[in-house]
Amino acid sequence: MKRQWQPDELIESFILLPNELALIPNYQTNATEHNQLGFAVLLKFFQLEGRFPKHLGEIPQIVVEFIAKQLKLTHQSLVDYKWKGRTIKEHRAIIRSFLGCRPTQRPEKKSLMTWLKEKVMPLGLHLNAIREQAYQRLRHLKLEPPSPKELTRLISSAAHNHEQDFCQTIAARLPADTRKRMDALLETEFTRDHEESQFRQSDFNRLKSDPGRLGLKSLFNEIDKLQSIRQIQLPTDLFASYSPKLIEQYRRRASADLAGRLRRHPKAIRYTLIASFCYQREKEITDNLVDLLVQIIHRLSISAERRVERELIANFKRVNNKEALLYRIAEAALANPDQPVKEVIFPVVSPDKLTNVIEERKRTGITYREKVNVKIRASYLHHYRRMVPAILETLDFHSNNKQHRPVIEAIELLRQYQGSGKRYFTEDEKVITTGVLKSGWRELVIESNSKGQDQVNRVNYEICVLQTLRDTLRCREVWVMGAKRYGNPDTDLPQDFEAQREQYYLELNQPLDAEAFVTKLKLDMTAALSSLNTSIPNDPQVNILSRGNGWISVTPYPAQEEPSNIHKLKQEVAKRWPMTSLLDILKETDLRVNFTDQFHTAASRQQLHGPTLQKRLLLSLFGLGTNMGLKRVCAGIADESYPNLLYVKRQFLHREHLRNAIGEVVNATLKARLGNLWGEATTACASDSKKFGAWDQNLMTEWHSRYGGRGVMIYWVRFVG
Repeated sequence: MKRQWQPDELIESFILLPNELALIPNYQTNATEHNQLGFAVLLKFFQLEGRFPKHLGEIPQIVVEFIAKQLKLTHQSLVDYKWKGRTIKEHRAIIRSFLGCRPTQRPEKKSLMTWLKEKVMPLGLHLNAIREQAYQRLRHLKLEPPSPKELTRLISSAAHNHEQDFCQTIAARLPADTRKRMDALLETEFTRDHEESQFRQSDFNRLKSDPGRLGLKSLFNEIDKLQSIRQIQLPTDLFASYSPKLIEQYRRRASADLAGRLRRHPKAIRYTLIASFCYQREKEITDNLVDLLVQIIHRLSISAERRVERELIANFKRVNNKEALLYRIAEAALANPDQPVKEVIFPVVSPDKLTNVIEERKRTGITYREKVNVKIRASYLHHYRRMVPAILETLDFHSNNKQHRPVIEAIELLRQYQGSGKRYFTEDEKVITTGVLKSGWRELVIESNSKGQDQVNRVNYEICVLQTLRDTLRCREVWVMGAKRYGNPDTDLPQDFEAQREQYYLELNQPLDAEAFVTKLKLDMTAALSSLNTSIPNDPQVNILSRGNGWISVTPYPAQEEPSNIHKLKQEVAKRWPMTSLLDILKETDLRVNFTDQFHTAASRQQLHGPTLQKRLLLSLFGLGTNMGLKRVCAGIADESYPNLLYVKRQFLHREHLRNAIGEVVNATLKARLGNLWGEATTACASDSKKFGAWDQNLMTEWHSRYGGRGVMIYWVRFVG
């Protein structure tokens, strides 16, 4: 049950009706307050959730207070209610009879398992979401849910049956040649020479590797991976009718396995795992290729600008007082018009100073932008131009916007002239310039020949097309066939959007009329700008600067003093738990919260013993979260090894599982805090983030363009009651 409730939500969900008040034991005589309140809480909880609560902690304090106020009781009396014994059993029986519910018997369990297999399992949901779907189904059928362990067994059986049918269906759709190519992906060759023997890495493991460092080598490696997957020739409609989340589950399971383990799977499961992996990996590699292309094009400009700036700083020598120097040269020349320059000019001005004047003039004769363009051309022509044929051959660019069609036409023109060796396009060729050439590039791209005719320089045109392509790819005005993040933006909308437009707009709480939306937006912006305009003159902390067309300068708030209680709290913690390691805190948290239960295997079943798995999960999380690494963590532990922790990382540690575990810890923290001091945390205020460097294998590691590297963003959160 959610923790935060608005007044109207409380009234809608937890109002006790007259027939429900009459059902409460001894309500009129005002006896056994904790039993009255406990019965009422059980009744409303079951009506809302479709099951009975396991303990008092599942019920928010605000709900208990709302129900107790209706019964004219104190909410503290619920503490004395017994959650085990004869009384709560009688209360549950009365509630079942009142609501017309019955316990789930064997036929109902079998029907539930069939429903889960046919309706829920194809959605590819997480275990917690599947369990919630089962509870909703039982509530709809007015059935009391079985015990959590029995429900988990039913879900496991439904998942197993669905997997058998799903894998058989996918494997039957694969041609025989495709299956042979899939088996070839898992092959490893044993080579032996006079010095050593070793296995060659399988193509499957090579496909799982990351792009690596930015450069042409990594780009060509990604192209080679993409070509390898395309050679398998998966049917285009293989997964057309299945949920992407379901395919992602099998892709994750395949990625966690080694090639040798995959070979030992039954054929139907093996082919389904490899097909799911290749289907998703093709999209990921295409996205990686586009990322590399965008970054390489960006690097062209940035590197050129940095080189030009370094040259200007290193070579800049300004000659002072050139007017006086020119006067002295002119006076000496007029006084001795017949004498040689060496005898007249050099005694007045040294040759070195004249050389500096010439160099300064040469440097100032060409603009900064022109220098950058020269550097870009040189770098592209001698190094990066090799990527263009491979990119144009591998990626298929499209655009749904007519305004950006010139970019697509320019790419097609580049494809036609690949390998021609011509410096210029032919005179009869229609070269697209509008919508392709950036400002300041027209003079560099279009040159005049000896006949005075305009001709387009191919190299400069290619550079300009690539830079325009980078900008349109980033805003997805141009998209790539087969990509996910850079794919067709029209597929981001639900496929029935046009038919269900009114329903979707209603869910978004937005008007159907575009004019009404724009009018409301203008009114909101006008009100906000008016408020800013009236408050700035009277606010000494805000100033409008003269530079940059009126920059707004905001004075930072002074740092607040640390509360005295915080200092005392730190002293008490250090006194009670001195020299406590982070691993001990992690272990103690799991003993209290059991957040490791959120980590489920990506395989079809789990064979590790519970305490062993819990220990390895904690060690793996500690090693990855602290950047210590798995090898260092297990170095001082005799009964654990690096392969064991690596297996746990591959099979159990995934981003979705980690988010669920973090949610468990946060919920337990909110539950443990004193509500009379801190309230129910209705508002959360987060400060600006701070980036901490992290390894790529850390599940929360992300690339941040603002900081120019990978890391984990930490937000300091303060809850306000």
